[in-house]
Amino acid sequence: MYELLIGLRYTRAKRRNGFISFISLVSILGIALGVAALIIVLSVMNGFQEEVRNRILGMAAHVQLTGPDGTLPHWQRLREPVLDTPHVQAAAPFVTGQGLLNYAGQVRGALVRGIDPQLEPGVSAVTQKIIGGHLAQLQPGQFNIILGWQLAAELGVQPGDKVTLITPQGQVTPAGLIPRFRQFTVAGLFRADYYPYDAGLGLIALSDAQKLFRTGDAVTGLRLKLDDLFNARTVARSLTQQWPQVMATDWTQENPTYFRAVEIEKRMMFIILTLIVAVAAFNLVSTLVMVVTDKQADIAILRTLGAAPGSIMKIFVIQGAISGCVGTLAGALGGVLVALNLDVIVPGIEQLLGTHILSPEVYLITELPSRVEWTDVTSIAGISLVLALLATLYPSWRAAKVNPVEALRYE
Repeated sequence: MYELLIGLRYTRAKRRNGFISFISLVSILGIALGVAALIIVLSVMNGFQEEVRNRILGMAAHVQLTGPDGTLPHWQRLREPVLDTPHVQAAAPFVTGQGLLNYAGQVRGALVRGIDPQLEPGVSAVTQKIIGGHLAQLQPGQFNIILGWQLAAELGVQPGDKVTLITPQGQVTPAGLIPRFRQFTVAGLFRADYYPYDAGLGLIALSDAQKLFRTGDAVTGLRLKLDDLFNARTVARSLTQQWPQVMATDWTQENPTYFRAVEIEKRMMFIILTLIVAVAAFNLVSTLVMVVTDKQADIAILRTLGAAPGSIMKIFVIQGAISGCVGTLAGALGGVLVALNLDVIVPGIEQLLGTHILSPEVYLITELPSRVEWTDVTSIAGISLVLALLATLYPSWRAAKVNPVEALRYE
């Protein structure tokens, strides 16, 4: 394939016009920078998505089972067969309800969740989130409560203080509906680093919650942990088919707005940054057009020696494709290296500038998380190569249309 040999020689050869070499170098660097930027940005977005998802799932369940009326009467009989379902690792009951917490004149609304201290660690990371006290202090009948640290700060309470919990499940009297009051002792605090939990969740013993919300022996539902959180939708659908009287929801349905927003944002960033790669790739058009003009005499000689127009076209397609490959590979390698070492690069930049990119006073996440997905890298490299190849078609077609007589007239 003499077309390949000539294309490679044109790529390595020095230009008579130095400006053409400069434009060619700029095109390659533009493709490399665009590919690297796209890989780095998507890796950071993947890292943020994973970090926030882990924080949400630190206190939430992968799958949640409940009844049509919001209660699950015979949860003990359901728990054993559920544990035998593929991918299900643990199951724990819970009772949930709304309430108002009152302390020294400060009142805050909260979601109160009754849990079993022995079974709950199997379905959530609550034991790792507790920063004061112990989960084992939630004993039946002691009416202890563990609060999110933000909620405790807003109320001004510390472990050992007593707060009053007011629930809407009140008693009907001749004077009207009177809310129920119950005093709880703050046994500890937890920090999930996720504001809705830290500022609006309180944990109490399961039996205390059953008494408080008058559910009897019934619970609100079962919380399940799976071996892989991405199997949640499949497992939820399978459980609903096995027990039609049970409603199953997975973690993506619990936070649909957030995950949909992240997915849309990631898709839009992919499109926007791909346009940068496209602009850099189509710089190859101007480079190859100038190369074709510069090499008209060579093209004419090849034509007089019997080279077909298709062969001339292949020469310049190969030349442009090599430039695209070099830029893509350099950008992919640089982007992956930067994305994998952001935990070292970012602190170095912060130390050099004397500032924090993510200030701990403003952001809960103080480090730039990064997670490289090789499917993203492959897609980006593939798109960049396709764009570079498309950019070579028009200049190559013009080269194939060069008239040898006109090209050699003034040589």
